[in-house]
Amino acid sequence: MVYFFCFHSIMSYGIIFWGNSPHSINIFEIQKRIIRIMTNSNRRETCHPLFHQLGILPLPSQYIFSLLLFVATNKKLFSHNSQIHDINTCHNNNLHLPLTGLTLVQKDVAYSGCKIFKHLNPQIKNISNNVALFKSKLKKLLLRYVSYGVDEYYQQNYKDYER
Repeated sequence: MVYFFCFHSIMSYGIIFWGNSPHSINIFEIQKRIIRIMTNSNRRETCHPLFHQLGILPLPSQYIFSLLLFVATNKKLFSHNSQIHDINTCHNNNLHLPLTGLTLVQKDVAYSGCKIFKHLNPQIKNISNNVALFKSKLKKLLLRYVSYGVDEYYQQNYKDYER
């Protein structure tokens, strides 16, 4: 068990920079193998419930968690839609996502974090000024809806999350 926590802290170091790289899949496979060993599970068994049961975020969810914490603690670095245009819309308080077609820009920490933050549940988004509360609610949300990738995160309906 101690080995896993050492691996977890090493794994999460700088994850906002390397978490969406193609090589992160290999680390995620190792993480799932360790989870199966810890729970004495079959190697063909899905790890979704095991992550939830142990209260551990899978690598893709840890990446999302770290990006959202980065955005919440560095909001002054981002523009809001209300700063870009004067039209009063329901998305005025959302972070402004710059228009770009460059994949390199879209994989950038600021762009990815802004896009993921934009999809976040409004109740949790509203408490992002209180970082400690935001961190705890966000972890509960990500453990409740375990995601194995950013695309899976976007497909989740977090609107029904009430806690």
